[in-house]
Amino acid sequence: MQKRTGKVLQIASTYMGTIVGAGFATGQEILQFFTRFGYWGSITIALATVLFIWLGTKMMLLASEIRAKSYEDLNKALFGDRYGRLISHFMLVILLGVTAVMLAGAGTIFYEHWNISYQAGLLITMVASFFLLRKGMKAILTVNAIVVPVMLLFTVLVMIDTFRTPGSDKFMTLVTDYSPWAAWASPFLYTAFNLSLAQAVLVPLGAEIGDRKTIVIGSWVGGIGIGFMLLAGHIALSVHMPGIQQFAIPMGGIARQLGYYVQFIYIFLIFAEIFTTLIADIYGLTLQLQERMKWSRELLTLGVLIICYLASQIGFGTLLSTLYPLFGLISLGWLVLIIRKKVAYRRT
Repeated sequence: MQKRTGKVLQIASTYMGTIVGAGFATGQEILQFFTRFGYWGSITIALATVLFIWLGTKMMLLASEIRAKSYEDLNKALFGDRYGRLISHFMLVILLGVTAVMLAGAGTIFYEHWNISYQAGLLITMVASFFLLRKGMKAILTVNAIVVPVMLLFTVLVMIDTFRTPGSDKFMTLVTDYSPWAAWASPFLYTAFNLSLAQAVLVPLGAEIGDRKTIVIGSWVGGIGIGFMLLAGHIALSVHMPGIQQFAIPMGGIARQLGYYVQFIYIFLIFAEIFTTLIADIYGLTLQLQERMKWSRELLTLGVLIICYLASQIGFGTLLSTLYPLFGLISLGWLVLIIRKKVAYRRT
């Protein structure tokens, strides 16, 4: 029982850590996908939470069933050999792009907040990623086991402070000029983009865990945790609407109200969230490439880091605004296919 509980928490923390990336931690994703739609935001967050629980569970159970070595094995099982290979090629490009964005984001944190040059920040992050990933999945589980509880604690602090603020119920009455259709499309777009990326680490995790009940419980805990952090961020941001929209890091403005030390911790958390997403994506990429090229994992990790370093010279903002809309569209097609797919599982 104790062993299963440990594995459940590993799945849940890795799931949350993989989804809760830089855009989530800064508040930009919550603002763009939920809060700007006013009172619809709370309802659509509930829908996104259901999707994360349902499809995250489905993904990891199937990975366990077929003993998938990488997300390409999963896509072949879902969509057939031909289309599965094609989707995996798209995912390879998407993961490379997002990894470059994460690396550029890490460099930006070093430059803007810690007075260390952008290039030095990139190199420090690359070296740390390389040595951690030599330990494989164990490194990802360990990092998320540390980062996610701290992020949850920070989320609770923000929520407590928000409910002490006048107008804390604004999330229930906030009006919007956006169409309800746009509001209802947002949770699907948000879930599609994040889950399509998360499969890079959730697929090998599901295959490694193996036990059906552990996967189901872990996915539920992780999905509910994601939903809680989304809702807490949405409530906090709603209080400060519409003025909060002018900030590049909306949650940073809210954290500033909690004092210097909390703000410092928050900036570190943003970096930590970038880092967890970065190593998860690199891990998924190297597993995928290893099936094709049969090179050592260390050599592939180094190669991926070098490619992402070169791409990161474009800059964080430019990469983000150019690549994310395209990736979101491709990911939505993947979400539709995985929802429609009927999967029969062997009970263990």
